Amino acid sequence: MKERDRYLKIVEWSEEDQCYIGSAPGWIGPCCHGDNEEKVYHQLCRILDEWIEIYNKDGKPLPASTIGKTFSGKFQLRAGSELHQALAIRALQAGDSLNNFCVKVLRKSVSHSENSTG
Repeated sequence: MKERDRYLKIVEWSEEDQCYIGSAPGWIGPCCHGDNEEKVYHQLCRILDEWIEIYNKDGKPLPASTIGKTFSGKFQLRAGSELHQALAIRALQAGDSLNNFCVKVLRKSVSHSENSTG
């Protein structure tokens, strides 16, 4: 396994830029682009290798791995009192708990986002 394999690599189509964009979320933002998805992926891998080499040369610790991470299914969200109130009211109107209502809204948002980008 190469060191770069510890990091999530995403190559996705950008409607705005009309090309593929490569990034390593949690470490390196959009850093390469092109018309060929596979070439952008390979370019992204080379960029990760270069960053890893620089970090090692400078004696800097690498960021935590983003691959193989497990998730508990819960996180704390600070939404502000006004949004909290609005969500609680919407949940009541839907006859649902605040937690279940928010999970449904988030699932719908993520599903919509995935469908519109892929």
